[in-house]
Amino acid sequence: MGFSEDHLVPLVDAGLGNSTYLVDLGDGRALAVDASRDLRALHAAAQRRGLTVAYAADTHLHADFLSGAVQLGHDHGAVVLAAAASGRAFPHRGLADGDEVDLGGLRLRVLSTPGHTDEHVAYLLLDGGVELGVFTGGSLIVGSAARTDLLGADRAQELARAQYHSLRRLAMLPDATAVWPTHGAGSFCSAPPGTERTSTIGAEKAANPLLAAPDEDAFARRLLASLGTYPAYFDRLAERNRRGPAVLAGTPPLPALSCDALRALLADGGYVVDARPAVDFAAGHIPGALSIPLRAQFATWLGWLAPDDVPIAVVANDDQDLHEIVWQAYKIGFERLAGHLAGGMHAWLAAGRPHRTTPFVTADQTSPGRYLDVRQRAEFGAGHVPGAVNLELGALAEHHLDVPGGAVVACGHGERAMTAASVLERAGHTHVKVLDGGPSEYAAAHGLRLVDGEQR
Repeated sequence: MGFSEDHLVPLVDAGLGNSTYLVDLGDGRALAVDASRDLRALHAAAQRRGLTVAYAADTHLHADFLSGAVQLGHDHGAVVLAAAASGRAFPHRGLADGDEVDLGGLRLRVLSTPGHTDEHVAYLLLDGGVELGVFTGGSLIVGSAARTDLLGADRAQELARAQYHSLRRLAMLPDATAVWPTHGAGSFCSAPPGTERTSTIGAEKAANPLLAAPDEDAFARRLLASLGTYPAYFDRLAERNRRGPAVLAGTPPLPALSCDALRALLADGGYVVDARPAVDFAAGHIPGALSIPLRAQFATWLGWLAPDDVPIAVVANDDQDLHEIVWQAYKIGFERLAGHLAGGMHAWLAAGRPHRTTPFVTADQTSPGRYLDVRQRAEFGAGHVPGAVNLELGALAEHHLDVPGGAVVACGHGERAMTAASVLERAGHTHVKVLDGGPSEYAAAHGLRLVDGEQR
């Protein structure tokens, strides 16, 4: 069909660090690979090109987002393609190693590539006998390979060794073969930092340190040593993807809630998530609210810090997109959204309801002293304030008793630190102050030099 790069549309979810691919098959039909339940960008791209999605392929049972394949089957009549070994409990075409799917000129060949998950497959896109590219999902990714501990720490070593053989198999493809992974920079599936989200087999053979590992043992050591923590909701979504997410009829509603209704929700064990910018949360917020500013990473921190089995009310500013909040929540399976506070914090304060403030201070407003760094371990190791205590945000609730009294709470800029302050306030820490900035600003203000290496 004369395939070119113009036929491939990568759709990047910067917050989750993942890519969906829309492939124009040249006849008004398209293939979607590893589509998220939030299909807004994909639908828009397909509409611009006048395409109907005829096939929706998933490389594995995703842990970081709910798949959009079932929805594409409903909306477009797409045939869902997936590994037969996954045991998906909804209509799909189950595929095994070596199977091929005729796309009408182009073909997909299934390559079994276990490691990230047991049933993981890659899809090799062929034009006649030419290998155009391979959708590698969570096997070979740019500069690395995806994590192998999502099925439990007790299986991480075994799956790392499976990942070794999967990458070796992919490395046997021609050097010019494009590599189209799902996971990229920003993903908690062990993708390294960087701007490149696609690659080639030749480039990975030349630069990927895991492909340079001399043997299986060295590969497993390197991969497992690179694994950091991951959001709590990862442990729930693979099974939901196996069963199949519910089909949605448009954007789910987020009704307006009165102050009384929100207070009743809190009294009944519900959660309030405050999606306003950190500076607004600091100026005044509902006691017990969880600060998660609406930005690309909203879904990650919602899924890491809030339960998915209680009603959640949202506090937002008038200029914030409520639809964005809904889709960020729904794509990770958070569907118990009770509504948003009508009138926002202005209405709450006008009604005389209780509120709290949190000091949000610049580096020159602090004194040298105790410093709590809530960034990820790798970020902390790359450069931190001397003597800082590192407690990752995701683990802060269970380790809040280890927080040094009087410490300023900090991250890289202030958003995660404000979230941390809200977690600490929920745990009973009433005198918390947050750094509006990061370690560089703090060190400069106090004549310090950042140090590297992990906390001992």
